[in-house]
Amino acid sequence: MGGESTTGTAPRGGTATTAPVGTRTGQRLSGLAVALGLVLFLGGFVWGAVVYRPYTVPTDSMTPTIGAGDRILAQRVDGAEVRRGDVVVFKDATWADAPMVKRVVAVGGDKVSCCEDGKLTVNGKEIDEPYLPAGKAAESSGFANVTVPEGRLFLLGDERRTSLDSTAHLTDAAGGTVARSAVDARVDSVVWPMDGMLPRPTGFADLGALSSPGPLRTILWAVAVGVVLILAGAAYGPVAKRAARTRARRESAGAG
Repeated sequence: MGGESTTGTAPRGGTATTAPVGTRTGQRLSGLAVALGLVLFLGGFVWGAVVYRPYTVPTDSMTPTIGAGDRILAQRVDGAEVRRGDVVVFKDATWADAPMVKRVVAVGGDKVSCCEDGKLTVNGKEIDEPYLPAGKAAESSGFANVTVPEGRLFLLGDERRTSLDSTAHLTDAAGGTVARSAVDARVDSVVWPMDGMLPRPTGFADLGALSSPGPLRTILWAVAVGVVLILAGAAYGPVAKRAARTRARRESAGAG
């Protein structure tokens, strides 16, 4: 009397019951876990689809940070949010009629040049760029001081020797710069191969605040926790049923 547990076994002299297995509390908690898991799982995917855009990088101009054929996730951002060191996806008709991926090394009002001691210089400060190919920084294409107009960006590939970047467009009317409005997204992660989140461009920190990481890690955690909750909730019934059968066998053996 008063017990909440049902076993689903056949009562003596009767037929098997079809009542739910386990306690009512357990059943409610398992249902809640599945519901919450579905919310986190589906919500994470929807959030990711709204915030991020997938791209495939066709060239090796961002090697070794991003290789040719790599698949990336880029957070949709307004060009006004872009800061030095960001890797961005943009489209500029004077460069190519397709999305391109480059690194922002200077913003409106900055003076940028290359290369003193094999390093990029922005506003008189030499920039430490550990993401460049090992031992290749000094091979970057040299260029004299460029003053970036307000509202525009100076962009370079991490593979400086072959990248068709701002240095290849210095003779353009805009001096190789790209309008902030041309930026569609900021790259957060390389998802294939699974290289993970891009390293923080700390060499630009002394020139101003860096961009905050996007919500990708939070989204992935939401999806992962959702999967765990769904599996745990769904497993309650079979586990409780097996436990009930084991208990019934023990009771039967004890009675015999």
